[in-house]
Amino acid sequence: MRDILALILSGGSGEQLGVLCAERAVSALPFGGKYRVIDYVLSNCHHSGVQQVGVLAQHAPASLNDHIGAGRAWDLDRRAGGVVILQPYQTRSHAGWYRGTADAIAQNWDWIEERRPARVLVLSGDHVVRMDYRPLIAAHLERKAAVTVAVTRVPADEAHRFGMVRVGPDGRIQSLDEKPARTDAALANMGIYLFETGRLADLLRARPVDLVLDVLRPQVAADQRVMAYQFDGYWEDVGTVASYYRASLELLSPASRLQLHDVRWPILTRDEERPPVWLGPEARIEDSLVANGCRIEGSVRRSILFAGVHVGPGAEVNESVIMADTHLAEHARVDHAILDKYVRIGAGARVGETAPQGTPEPGAGHEWLAGLALVGKDTWVPDGGRVLRPSVIGVGGRYEDFAEGVLAAGTVVPNRRWFEVLP
Repeated sequence: MRDILALILSGGSGEQLGVLCAERAVSALPFGGKYRVIDYVLSNCHHSGVQQVGVLAQHAPASLNDHIGAGRAWDLDRRAGGVVILQPYQTRSHAGWYRGTADAIAQNWDWIEERRPARVLVLSGDHVVRMDYRPLIAAHLERKAAVTVAVTRVPADEAHRFGMVRVGPDGRIQSLDEKPARTDAALANMGIYLFETGRLADLLRARPVDLVLDVLRPQVAADQRVMAYQFDGYWEDVGTVASYYRASLELLSPASRLQLHDVRWPILTRDEERPPVWLGPEARIEDSLVANGCRIEGSVRRSILFAGVHVGPGAEVNESVIMADTHLAEHARVDHAILDKYVRIGAGARVGETAPQGTPEPGAGHEWLAGLALVGKDTWVPDGGRVLRPSVIGVGGRYEDFAEGVLAAGTVVPNRRWFEVLP
């Protein structure tokens, strides 16, 4: 696998994830109790024997840079190969920002050529996938493909979210439709592509912007050997609040499709040095994932708690995702919510409360919240405060955002900038 170079596209801004990606890339989004989204792709590279990896980052890359570091957690801290984070840059003759997926690769072509790979494996850093890339590479070589595209079956009612692919009897792709309103195609483009390096260089000379629209579609239209590789394992696009929440809670099922405890294919990550979980005398935990460093004195049911979460005496967490170092004071309650890190929930406060009967439903435009309460990082919900769902509190929300202690259903509180919350 030394002749394979992996490029992980991690520039997604995660607009449909709202405040969860206000200050981080989708690839850096916590998922699964102790991991980040990009951990799954990096782990696949390690287990598949791919030793040269470039991460193409753009939107809010600080968190991603800090997490990956030198790549030691994935055995990618090495002199020959390893992982490199490739961010846009400016020179006197160079424009800077990546205009799209194809442009991001083109802007780093000198770096790619220096490594002289025979093939380039393009991966999405915004998807959670558990995949051995070796069968895909073997199929690509066997069929003498110019490009191989990984595809997977998706439910018909979700086809509008994906690029949908039609495949001929010989495995050749016949069409690529981006997020069609209606389609009879059943296979979705996974955002995983294997190119012959020379062919990719030729395709990028015209400086295309988008890899699908400007590179793959014209190749399909020209009847080139753009082949499909069908994958039947775990793959999730967690790019919306609804899909992120659903995929997270699916991990709590004993029959979860993503087996985090499979010792044959462990998910690797940069682990934090945290003490073991501490349970108080009244603590109760049911069907949940609880990371190291958590202190549980109340009850947790069907929820995911990241490292360092404190659930105070009498506090309750139900069917929620709580990110690192969030604190619930005594008798607080969180239901059907996603709380980012460093959130403080005051004593007796309620987050994710159902609106009282007779209260008008929020108008159109809130469907993307999937009926959840979404709370940005560094938010402080005051003692006794009530956050009805669906609603959003932006990064750095404070008690001033509550009208008489209540945040009504349908409310969207914007992010506060750091200088607006200084004393």
